Amino acid sequence: MDQSVPIVEVDDHAFEVTGEHQDGAKRIAALLEVLEVISPVVEADGGSLNLLAVDVGTGVVRLELAGACGSCAVAGLTLNDGVDRIIKSRLDWVTEVVGSVEESDIGGLGGWTPKNY
Repeated sequence: MDQSVPIVEVDDHAFEVTGEHQDGAKRIAALLEVLEVISPVVEADGGSLNLLAVDVGTGVVRLELAGACGSCAVAGLTLNDGVDRIIKSRLDWVTEVVGSVEESDIGGLGGWTPKNY
């Protein structure tokens, strides 16, 4: 029996898919649509929002802020008060958004002062 975790690749970015649900494919498609709405806002400041994994059964989504977000003092707010809130409000099956921030020395393009500045 194959114990490997399925890896899905979208736009040259791979993420893990775990869990089972009869609407699993629809859930992934809906999540990707929401991320397409959020990502340009993050990218406008020199950052990126990466989907790392999704469990279609439990509704847990793992994301990573990278690029300029890794040096931003408000990256945690972006994850918790922005990304998490938007995803959960649009996708009732998402139970938890687990976010991480990839540390970086890259400065953003917006009005926030990087924490390493």
